[in-house]
Amino acid sequence: MSRVKTRSRNPQGLTGPAESLAAAVPPALDPVTPWPYTPGFAAAGAGMIQTPYYLIDIARLQANMARVARLRDLSGAKALLALKCFATWSVFDRMRPYMDGTTSSSLYELRLGREKFGGETHAYSVAWADHEIDEAVGYADKIIFNTIGQLDRFEARAQGIQRGLRLNPGISTSGFDLADPARPFSRLGEWDSAKIATVIDRISGFMIHYNCENADFGLFDRQLTDIENRFGNLLGQVQWVSLGGGIHFTGEDYPLESLAARLRAFADRFGVQVYLEPGEAAITRAATLEVTVLDTLDNGKQLAIVDSSIEAHMLDLLIYREPAKVLPNAGPHRFMICGKSCLAGDIFGEFDFPEPLKPGDRLSIQDAAGYTMVKKNWFNGVKMPSIAIRETDGTERLVRSFGYEDFAAALS
Repeated sequence: MSRVKTRSRNPQGLTGPAESLAAAVPPALDPVTPWPYTPGFAAAGAGMIQTPYYLIDIARLQANMARVARLRDLSGAKALLALKCFATWSVFDRMRPYMDGTTSSSLYELRLGREKFGGETHAYSVAWADHEIDEAVGYADKIIFNTIGQLDRFEARAQGIQRGLRLNPGISTSGFDLADPARPFSRLGEWDSAKIATVIDRISGFMIHYNCENADFGLFDRQLTDIENRFGNLLGQVQWVSLGGGIHFTGEDYPLESLAARLRAFADRFGVQVYLEPGEAAITRAATLEVTVLDTLDNGKQLAIVDSSIEAHMLDLLIYREPAKVLPNAGPHRFMICGKSCLAGDIFGEFDFPEPLKPGDRLSIQDAAGYTMVKKNWFNGVKMPSIAIRETDGTERLVRSFGYEDFAAALS
């Protein structure tokens, strides 16, 4: 297995190892540094993009990509963008130089990865349908089956590419039962090592996805050690192992070098190519949802209604009952930020501001990329946010807008 250091080209044309790319990102544009909130910034001024819109910040995205490149360089691991988290292909050209390809959860994601990103294309689905499998094999470099039953059913039709199996280690870092792959009666992967051993000669690798927003390297290390101890006899018989996503290695103060050393030790011990599938880690803090205050009222609390909806535009937060983030969230005036849909609980959260909010004020909802843009919907017919890009020189440009025709086309 090759241990050659990866060299990449960044969006500004700089070449060199990951250390050089990381140094090229101005410290002030690191993804942990918030953009300041400016109350009273009107959304409807001349030349400005009409809210609501998702704003992807290239400088922040580039900072994350530099960290991805450094981890690849130090560890020998390959990085695949998890399209289930982020699939906004208008910025794939800014990510492609730093990553090895994509991993998918469905036929459509798989095709998007092949056509819009390129590189290695890993195909996974909880269950492939008979009418999908041939097309999936045509797009994929590797296909990962969720169960031995699916392997048995489709192995012959996937002879032309490498085949893998999802291994469920029975542990995870998720604090939500809804997202826990190790929950009781989980359908996500095989966990019986004796049963897996009977098909080990028919696969070339494993996918083990068990982390969820895990910013604790110590926990990652302990759980990976447990996996090594319980499944080492299997891991040593394959060519590659994907450790999935959910490792928050682009987070503030994460010990990237320790993670890299641990991944390299794992690869060396079992003689495998390690893959990671960063989703949130690739785009954390790289986008905002730009909204405008439409109305305010006092109903026991100060409320501000904006031209967006958490149900339609940040659904993941509603599912997990988590508040959105508005920065800097400081000042003497507290407002509950409310969406404009008819859902009573369409609430972004309560935040503090330096001045009272009024119609026309602009707010930036943070972390609006991961599991957000991929889940946007037409609930209540609320206008779907446009997509815009902020370049490194600060200019913003509109990439895509959505209108009534898109709303109507989604129905019948």
